[in-house]
Amino acid sequence: MTFFRPPAPSASLDRKRVIHLVDDTTPGGVMRYLDFLKSDAALAEAAEHILRPVSRGEIGRLSLDAEVIVSHLSVNWRALPSLIALRARHASARMIHVEHSYTAAFTALNVPSRGRFFTLLRSAYALFDKVVAVSAAQGEWLRARALVPWDRLEIIRPAVDLSDFASLPAPRARPRVIGAFGRLDRQKGLDTLIMAFRKIPGHDKTLRLYGAGADLAMLKSLAAGDARIEFPGHVAVPALAMAEVDVVAMPSRWEAYGIAALEARVAGRPLVVTSIDGLRDHAGPGVTLVRPGAVDELSQALLENATSSQTSDERIALAALAETATRDGWRRLIMEGTCLTSARLAEAEIASFAQAAVN
Repeated sequence: MTFFRPPAPSASLDRKRVIHLVDDTTPGGVMRYLDFLKSDAALAEAAEHILRPVSRGEIGRLSLDAEVIVSHLSVNWRALPSLIALRARHASARMIHVEHSYTAAFTALNVPSRGRFFTLLRSAYALFDKVVAVSAAQGEWLRARALVPWDRLEIIRPAVDLSDFASLPAPRARPRVIGAFGRLDRQKGLDTLIMAFRKIPGHDKTLRLYGAGADLAMLKSLAAGDARIEFPGHVAVPALAMAEVDVVAMPSRWEAYGIAALEARVAGRPLVVTSIDGLRDHAGPGVTLVRPGAVDELSQALLENATSSQTSDERIALAALAETATRDGWRRLIMEGTCLTSARLAEAEIASFAQAAVN
């Protein structure tokens, strides 16, 4: 992937310059989404999208030459002073934050002090002209908790280049390989998946957990003794791994959207997901929803050998629809106006916050 670079000399003068800030470049759905925004030809007609990896310590010291600055950054109390300083240094820029992490299920499972957490989010989000939710479910939660005013919240579902998934052959008529994709950590609920799979009798099925992460040793220990469970590691070309599986399982404990779910649907793979957060956005034909943590229910869903009845034309249409919706959402967001936040916040207040942040 090509990261931060100066604008090409041949770039059209009327194109906006959009810089996307990211502080976690771990391979995965978010980075592939950013690569789509950066390299998509249709989006490039209206704006030059530039990816800028940053460390937490440099965020508040950045001086960026761009009409639009998009934050894909982590929001926490330690990062808040840097976000304030970033806003103060770019008072005339339009600033947008994309919330990739926080959801209703995340909060329920990980946040003991809800009031303090919601104060953090309201304070951080107030620095931006727009906040983008990555799923309808996440957007509903942000509205319900009054974390973002209605007029500053947008919902844009992520997309990646889906052409390779749409062109995959259909899965086997009798599903044999169950696949799961993503980081090997608590969020993805892969411990639940292993326990559910181990309840399935016989030797005609395989479970493949594609990915890397801190929970690898724990998950291998949980799978010990069952030769049907495999750990192929991180895959550089996700479509090639998708071609190997017949059913995709996503038993996440929380999930803002879940790009792998979209990829599975476009690939015509039956999908078994927990009915939480943005995974609910994927409900439809070929998708089975199960309760989070319900091992027996998940095992039964996997055992039922669900099939997807999507035709090749329907899969191509789904891919085109998803990519177009993402393009249209970003074009509208980039072109809809100028900075609003600088008019809402007093310059003196911003300056004092920024001074405190850098001291």
